[in-house]
Amino acid sequence: MADAEIGVIGGSGFYSFLDDVTEITVDTPYGRPSDSLFLGEIAGRSVAFLPRHGRGHHLPPHGINYRANLWALRSVGVRQVLGPCAVGGLRPEFGPGTLLVPDQLVDRTKSRVQSYFDGVPRPDGSVPNVVHLTFADPYCPAGRQAALAAARGRDWEPVDGGTLVVIEGPRFSTRAESRWHAAQGWSVVGMTGHPEAVLARELSLCYTSLTLVTDLDAGTETGEGVSHEEVLKVFGENISRLREVLFDTVAALPASTERACLCTDAHQGWDLGIDLP
Repeated sequence: MADAEIGVIGGSGFYSFLDDVTEITVDTPYGRPSDSLFLGEIAGRSVAFLPRHGRGHHLPPHGINYRANLWALRSVGVRQVLGPCAVGGLRPEFGPGTLLVPDQLVDRTKSRVQSYFDGVPRPDGSVPNVVHLTFADPYCPAGRQAALAAARGRDWEPVDGGTLVVIEGPRFSTRAESRWHAAQGWSVVGMTGHPEAVLARELSLCYTSLTLVTDLDAGTETGEGVSHEEVLKVFGENISRLREVLFDTVAALPASTERACLCTDAHQGWDLGIDLP
């Protein structure tokens, strides 16, 4: 199977900016990922792109097979993952077009499987052990610094740090929910940043989230509230420069063999009960 060093989980349009792409299908012990992997090269780095919602955006946030997605990326050699996503701003100053690189995460999802190590037998008969993962700092510090520097290099001053709260979706928040999120001091709200980050950590992958604010969430504005059309419009207006920041981040990430961050030692000597790809 072809190798890739860096994974990008995002919109299906990102790989279309590459000149030479190889499409491969991957099976995992957890089923099929959202789509094929699209392998290409950026600045001499081998990259695997995975459309999070599938081509055509047919998978809702709560219906994504997150375990298969992260497992598939690791199985082709990926050790560092970038996870761009569209979010709503929870503060008036975080309006549409803001790029925020979070350093904290709050999970308010309800039905998503979020661990490989749950003691449940897999179809092949192997049984993962129960592992209690340290997750105080959910994002890779090296990846965050690379993303921040890449944005500044493109004259797009990012917000350095903040909390991404992830809701179940696919509906947007009520005004009461949005005001409550803001009252907790959280920064942005989205639907797809979890359990990607925790599953990446369980696989000892570096994971960095880049959040693009497409709207002010319901509790911070008047009117009818956020719409899907509004989100798509703002995302489309910013896709080119987000692509540039992502590609510059890929180029700036450390070599996978030179990673020295907390992500590489997530298991702390645990007996996992299963072999990682």
